[in-house]
Amino acid sequence: MKTLKSIIRIYFFVVVCNATAQNMQEGFTYLETGQYAKAEQFFTMILKDYPTNKTARLCYGRAIGLNGKAKAAQLVFTELLKDYPNDFEIKLNYGESLLWNANFTDAKTYYAALVSEDPNSFAALLGFANTLSNLKDYENALTYVSKALEVSPGNPNAMTSKKYIYLGYAYQNQQAQQYEKAEALLTKNLELFGDDKDTLLNLANLYLIWEQLDKAEAMYNRLAEQPEHKTLALNGLALVAHLNGKEKQALALSTEAYKRLTETTEATITQQMTERYVQALIWTKKYKAATTLIDQLITNYPNQNWVLALRATLNIYKSNFKQSLADYNQILANDSTSFDGNLGKANVLKALGRYDEAYTSAKNTLKFYNNQKDAVNFIEQLDVKFSPQLDSKAAHTFDNGDNKAYMLSTNLTYPLSTKLSLLGNYSYRSTNNTVTDNMANSNNLSLGLAYQVVPNITFKGTAGLISANAETTDYTQLLTNLSVNIKAFKLQTLDIGYKRQVESFNADLLDRELVQNNYYVNYNLSTNVNLGWYTQLMHTTQSDNNTRNLLFTSLYYNLLPKPGLKVGLNYQYITFKDQVPSIYFSPEKFNAYEVFVNLIKDEAVAKPKQWFYNLTGAFGYQFIEDDPKQTAYRLQGAFGYKFSERSLLNIYGTHSNIASATAAGFTFTEIGLRFKWVLGKD
Repeated sequence: MKTLKSIIRIYFFVVVCNATAQNMQEGFTYLETGQYAKAEQFFTMILKDYPTNKTARLCYGRAIGLNGKAKAAQLVFTELLKDYPNDFEIKLNYGESLLWNANFTDAKTYYAALVSEDPNSFAALLGFANTLSNLKDYENALTYVSKALEVSPGNPNAMTSKKYIYLGYAYQNQQAQQYEKAEALLTKNLELFGDDKDTLLNLANLYLIWEQLDKAEAMYNRLAEQPEHKTLALNGLALVAHLNGKEKQALALSTEAYKRLTETTEATITQQMTERYVQALIWTKKYKAATTLIDQLITNYPNQNWVLALRATLNIYKSNFKQSLADYNQILANDSTSFDGNLGKANVLKALGRYDEAYTSAKNTLKFYNNQKDAVNFIEQLDVKFSPQLDSKAAHTFDNGDNKAYMLSTNLTYPLSTKLSLLGNYSYRSTNNTVTDNMANSNNLSLGLAYQVVPNITFKGTAGLISANAETTDYTQLLTNLSVNIKAFKLQTLDIGYKRQVESFNADLLDRELVQNNYYVNYNLSTNVNLGWYTQLMHTTQSDNNTRNLLFTSLYYNLLPKPGLKVGLNYQYITFKDQVPSIYFSPEKFNAYEVFVNLIKDEAVAKPKQWFYNLTGAFGYQFIEDDPKQTAYRLQGAFGYKFSERSLLNIYGTHSNIASATAAGFTFTEIGLRFKWVLGKD
């Protein structure tokens, strides 16, 4: 957002040449043409011969003030006012010197007096408008610039001031998230100044923040119609494409903009185009090309924050978070107020699990950029993560073995800090067989905690009881679930755990009080080339002296990022020590192979008032003992709506004939409803 960066020059002084015919026209020309150093030199020479000449003193004050010597200029006008206390022209110049010195509070009082003294003074009215604009009192600034234009209709200086007052006023409303009002102000600017570049860029930026990407694209396309600004437009269109998930299009647009750069291109434009081009390479995972260009930029622009930010971004995408953090720390060493440095560091610290530090860095961002939307959203997301959460499900299951079940479950997570959370679970399951009329139900209650030992190691532990009422017996058993999650290496996670449970799939099994002790290891590997690998190993001992060993492994490839689309191959192997097929599925050997396709728009990335989904289809073959192969299929789906950052609702379902899907080895179906609620204020 381009704000009002400089005061519009007030060209108003009246030159009076006296009878001595001191010829100062050359100096006046220097002032009028912006050659302030030459003007300063010229009037210095004049004042050596005529030290008391009012006009020369006045012009000298303007020359040094406009040449960056604001304090010295104010002293010149102060001395002039002592000699000519009622000279209105000198008063106007003194007022302008207050603006040069950014003394806007005193300038406001001073210009108010000047306007009161002469309500029709164009210079006083315009100076007052510019003062109010710098104080961000845009509404009153518009009033006085309009009065100035009544005195001098169409004056270019006043019109330029009006344009930037509108831009500043719109930005103020944008920061306050009053997007409709900001849009109205910028639209008014377009009416006054046509397809003005600054206004189109500000409107496009507003629409990006407002998440109205179609309108942002329309603004950039309007700008692209101006040949001299097409490069800027292409740069903006590349960002819109990225936000729409069209990464290849973003790269094509940014490449075109980058190729338009020449040796005569303005430095700021060159930087913007280069930044976007490197970002587009990163978005499309062309890491080698991005690394080569960044290395070149580091050589050409050593220790420049914008280049360090590009390298930090690349390392985030490659999950090199420690290297990224080092770059953000260097950015902040160069400039502690850097937006990229503060918020970028917050994101990296979050990824590293250093949540307290992430909070601090995000709040530092808001110290320098009040109410900045991205920083506010980041803090709100952390607040949601560390707020109490209820996750409840209700489900109905049935299979072709005439087993039916109804289940209710609620999980509670209650964070006490960013490291420690209390965990709770209650579930109820009622199951029956419509042929044998066996019925049973169970109530599970467990409590525990989750503790982040260090940023890359988290321990979870729960303990509780299951109370079962079955056909021939009632009993209570201990439940336990202990696990350690380790992120020891980049893009790799390892879970090691123990879980004690009672088999409760159907009434017959619940009646047998079959206790299982599961010892498991889960390993997940992601890569920067879209490949992934997940493996689970589990050893189970049971209260009937049977044991089970299970291996499940999945190799997959991510085809698309938004929405997520991946394909893969799964393999599963199960073996039991003892075969008791009349009681539960327990083959000596079971093998299953399947290919799958998964389409997902995850609830975590869905925005409030958006739908999310997760659909999986799989087909393959299963081999039970030495029997002939059987076809195997699996269909899973979830479809839901995110009401806000703190609540969502979805339905889900599974249908599968894979024998291992149920303890009984039958075709199995489950349908359910889930509601998640994060306690706290929306």
